[in-house]
Amino acid sequence: MAGMIKKEDVEKVRARADLYDIVSASVTLKASGTGTYVGLCPFHDEKTPSFNVRPALGVWHCFGCGLGGDVFKFVEQQENIDFREAVELLADRYHIELHYENGSSADKPAGSKRARLIEANEEAQRFFVSQILTKEALPARKLLGGRNFSQADCERFGCGYAPQGWDNLVRHLAGKGFTQQEMLDAGLARQGQRGVYDYFRGRVTWPIRDSTGRTLGFGARKLYEDDQISAKYINTPDTALYRKTQVLYGIDIAKSAIVKKRQVVIVEGYTDVMAMHLAGIDTAVATCGTAFGAEHAKIVRRLIADDSLGAIQLVGPLKVEGQSMSSRIVFTFDGDAAGQKAALHAFGLDSAFLSQTFVAVADDNLDPCDLRIERGNEAVRSLIAGARPLYDFVIDAAINRFDTSYTTGQMGAVKAAAPLIAQIRDRSLLDIYTRKATRRIGVDLDIMQREVRDARRRQHVRDEDAYAPKRRFAGAGGGAGEFGENAGFGSGSGFAGRGQSAGNPYANPSARRALERRDANEQTYFKIDDAVFICEQQFMAMLVQVPRAIDRDRFASLTLANFMTPVFRSLFQAIAAAGGLPADDMPQGLWMHNLIKAGGPMLESVVNELAVMPLPLPPSENDVRESDARAGGVPGADGTNPAAAQLRPATADERRYATELLARLLDIGFMRRIGAAKRQMAALPDGTEKIALLGQITQMETARKNLQSEIFGGNIG
Repeated sequence: MAGMIKKEDVEKVRARADLYDIVSASVTLKASGTGTYVGLCPFHDEKTPSFNVRPALGVWHCFGCGLGGDVFKFVEQQENIDFREAVELLADRYHIELHYENGSSADKPAGSKRARLIEANEEAQRFFVSQILTKEALPARKLLGGRNFSQADCERFGCGYAPQGWDNLVRHLAGKGFTQQEMLDAGLARQGQRGVYDYFRGRVTWPIRDSTGRTLGFGARKLYEDDQISAKYINTPDTALYRKTQVLYGIDIAKSAIVKKRQVVIVEGYTDVMAMHLAGIDTAVATCGTAFGAEHAKIVRRLIADDSLGAIQLVGPLKVEGQSMSSRIVFTFDGDAAGQKAALHAFGLDSAFLSQTFVAVADDNLDPCDLRIERGNEAVRSLIAGARPLYDFVIDAAINRFDTSYTTGQMGAVKAAAPLIAQIRDRSLLDIYTRKATRRIGVDLDIMQREVRDARRRQHVRDEDAYAPKRRFAGAGGGAGEFGENAGFGSGSGFAGRGQSAGNPYANPSARRALERRDANEQTYFKIDDAVFICEQQFMAMLVQVPRAIDRDRFASLTLANFMTPVFRSLFQAIAAAGGLPADDMPQGLWMHNLIKAGGPMLESVVNELAVMPLPLPPSENDVRESDARAGGVPGADGTNPAAAQLRPATADERRYATELLARLLDIGFMRRIGAAKRQMAALPDGTEKIALLGQITQMETARKNLQSEIFGGNIG
């Protein structure tokens, strides 16, 4: 058994793995102040972004669920693996060779279990693709060709063929060094009485990948009548990699378009995804052998962020120049009973989306693939452009079952539609749809309102108002928030003018105080708001984020007595345990790692919060360059990780602010010691001890006055 991964190799991986790249593969991140990004947390369900990422420090933190950490912790949480496996997974991704303590080369693992399963799937995909042009695969080519897919189209989507034999893939993978257990664990093989055999046999295959392009499993369609598996389509069984409720076919090729256009089209099959993309609908994905569920909704929501304007949460689609739709989730269902059942299922999920959900149903109930075959690409595009809101589709379908020219038909329609309308949580839409249904059926409004009200009570529907003004900050990570430009903030990089006096909170006392108070109100580790706490919090945030702004000589004068807040007293001790202020050439990410390690589990979330907390200062040139690069769509293009760079020099504003905060802490320390000495002196009788104590008080008062004069011109406010 190999030992621990060598520390220097762990640091190599930390230096190479760009946190922004890793997180943005599954979460859409938006700039929230220079150097900080926010998005919807991938680890809990939320509607307002509270997940903050600080790539330059290699730290992330969610103010909603409290989770946070470095790039390894993110991979651990996302993949449900331990630290060692997270290091190995990232090492595989960035092609870094790992070395292990107390292990010979023969003992060293070939890679983490997950990495091996991914490698097995990737090799299986290469094998399937290699078989598609064989003589045996003629039925597969005919099936794909009959759906107007060319050879180039099939290559683009990775279509392959699984041969009919017993163990063709098993023997191929064994020749590549994979064990039978790895094949079984990857869902590529099954155990039979005569040994291990191929799971996919005599079928057309499609690779099912995650958003980063890793092959997690396969979908396969039946070709031969004598197939022992009667199901028309089969998928990889649930494995450590593949969960059918958590994967979407085509997400790897559609992700960038989904993020850019803020829309996604959900179809029902692999060939439908191909037809959509070939027709120009490049946001199409499909579920894999299961109905679209809550876990799928989370994937979509993290990629399609909410629309907002001022304090209003816009849950409906917006008009966007050059696009036929924006911020929409469009389902393509058949118009038959099965399609309506699927629509009802999606109807129950609609409140999980921040964008309006729509339904597209083609004439004659054609699926997108057949629609493209019969009527061409333009018909497919028109299908999506003409999608109807899901609410309208489901409610109208219920009403259309009845002949409303008769009173009994009207009442039947009311009874059918009311429970559906009652499920609409948003009260701002509830009344509108109640009135629309009333007009369609032709009954009095109070009849429908009564039925909806009764159904809502029976179903225990939670009342919401999606359009109500919300207390909105740009996550907890910074940016204009509710203060806007009146507080001296701009909207682009987080500060107007990048250092101009109008956009510099340091030059705007009211804006600075507003942001300081906001920082105090939003933190979760100590619920108190006073000047002492704010000073200690801001100082600790400066120390975590820009340690080179702290004067070393003055920092050496600090003691535990300079801090009143218990959590900051503990953090000060942790900083001492980490070796005090870091050397100037220490990497940013390593400084954060050392702090978190010294602080332990009790202080980890505190350090993470401080790391992503906005400071009332203009951005540094490094932060501006990094943010501009991210905004330009080239994160990591140069192969560098900002957290791997050495601790950046502080700007003049940062040094001045840090000096002011440090001086305030030292001044408070002087004040406390002088007060304690005076109380002690008052209790002493006249004599040498009292005179000596008076001398100490005089020295401290002189030192305090000198500090005030040096830093504040004699005025500490």
